[in-house]
Amino acid sequence: MALISTRRWQSTRRLRRVEVDVPTDVPSTDAIFLVLRRMRFPLIVLITIFSISVLGLALLPGVDDEGNTWRMSLFDAFYFISYTATTIGFGELNHTFTTPQRMWVTLSIFASVTGWAYVFGSLFALLQEPAFRKAVSLQRFRSKVKGIHEPFLLLAGYGQAGRTLAMALDHTGRRLVVVDEDPSRIDVLTADQLASDVPAIEGDPRNPALLGLAGLGHPMCEGVIAMTDKDEMNLAVVMAADLLRPEVPVITRCSERANVSRMLDFTPHAVINPYDRYGSYLVMQLNRPATHQLSSWLMSEAGTEMPPMHDQLANGRWMVSADGRFGHEVALDLRNAGLEVIEVAPEDGMPDFTDIVGFVAGAESDTTNLSMAAHARLVNPEIYLSVRQKSIHTTSLLRAFEPDSVFIATDLVAFETLARLESPLYWGFVEHVQTMDNDEALALRERITSRLDRWCPIPRLIPITQHSAPAVFRWLDRGHKVTLDFLLRDPDDRDHPIEAIPYMLKRGDEITYLPSMDSEVRIGDEVGLLCRGRGLSQLNATLYSDASVEYLCTAREVPSTWVWRMLRGIKNH
Repeated sequence: MALISTRRWQSTRRLRRVEVDVPTDVPSTDAIFLVLRRMRFPLIVLITIFSISVLGLALLPGVDDEGNTWRMSLFDAFYFISYTATTIGFGELNHTFTTPQRMWVTLSIFASVTGWAYVFGSLFALLQEPAFRKAVSLQRFRSKVKGIHEPFLLLAGYGQAGRTLAMALDHTGRRLVVVDEDPSRIDVLTADQLASDVPAIEGDPRNPALLGLAGLGHPMCEGVIAMTDKDEMNLAVVMAADLLRPEVPVITRCSERANVSRMLDFTPHAVINPYDRYGSYLVMQLNRPATHQLSSWLMSEAGTEMPPMHDQLANGRWMVSADGRFGHEVALDLRNAGLEVIEVAPEDGMPDFTDIVGFVAGAESDTTNLSMAAHARLVNPEIYLSVRQKSIHTTSLLRAFEPDSVFIATDLVAFETLARLESPLYWGFVEHVQTMDNDEALALRERITSRLDRWCPIPRLIPITQHSAPAVFRWLDRGHKVTLDFLLRDPDDRDHPIEAIPYMLKRGDEITYLPSMDSEVRIGDEVGLLCRGRGLSQLNATLYSDASVEYLCTAREVPSTWVWRMLRGIKNH
């Protein structure tokens, strides 16, 4: 049993000294203003042609049927030119035109057609201009964000990690607003078949005004996720969120260890360094295989069979052949674990695998990584192989090759971010499991599998409230006691436990991991459970049945309906 203190996320350090409004004034031109400015001269030309045509037609004298001179009024001339200049050709005439009038009308028609062609040509050219299209998309984006009336997450970066995360969040019904500097990624988002309409805009997330336009200052913004592939850009997002909206949690990715400390100064909710994370998981798999097996199993999708446990490797030399930051991070983690590590460059050719017990292929090219790993297996079939994968197109090849470990940075970041967003308390339990030594993990694995078998259980959080557990709430409200042991028994036969194990008991700001079955449950507690489907159904029957709760806590079988309880009360009297 482990006891820790926690509370709803809130930054305990404040770098902001003055509260300022979140800016939204992105440098741009209003679409209507742009139309008026660019179409001003064409419209002036058209109006001038129209005015001269009307004036000339009003001044030219005509002859009526009786030979008398007549002139059109300005209104009649305006009426005639209106349906003539627009090529409608209505054809209503007071009198037959004279030759000068016909010549003037002919000239007016050609002039007006030329004017209209000039206006429409200018308008079509304006519609094709990037500045106008950006202004229109900006205004449309602004109205979409303002129209959101439910909690949403602001996602900066729609690369492979951001896309994986966005699709998973959309599947769970979460709303998103996306910002990315690459227009092709915005096009990908538009083509993705997401259930909800996701507002997206092209732009630099380092611009606080763009983040403000994307909803950083929106009252429904419940979190910010920085998933770009540039540490500097992610740091800028973290800075903007902390200084402008310190109450909003931020989750960010980071590739360099030096940048992690810079980000932590702005108190984000989590900084995920996939290279460092993978190095830690790799060391855990080598030194504490049971801990790695259990934690990776608990992080899997419900119903996943427990993976096999790797034997603990004997001491020996490791080789890391990788480009840049990934190789340095993994090598550092391996050295910190007390292992001897040799670093080589992928461009130096095929390395010598003599006396090497483990090899990490971490080049930027999947082809290079797979070829080096294949050569290592041919030279030493017992060598431990870890392969880095960057492209999803090589998934089938790696599945066929089946190395001991595969590193996919974007999947690691997306999965951990999703877990922190969807089940933060369960993720805390997984992190607690990762701190266990091998023997503790073996004992916990045995406890879970003996009750729930070798298939990944379903994590559930049960708040002891009048809404979520009304029968238990009423029982406790009357002054009775309920323990986890009683709560997790079969409501039809209290001598048999249901398929559920408590992994956490949260009371106020305190969290107890793996609580004792004798622990009492109180009103307002949150109970985290690992369970199977049948066990969850049995638990739901208990939570909503007063008779079941009383039976489990007292062994008294009581009527489950109001009528039978009344009859029993009369009989007892």
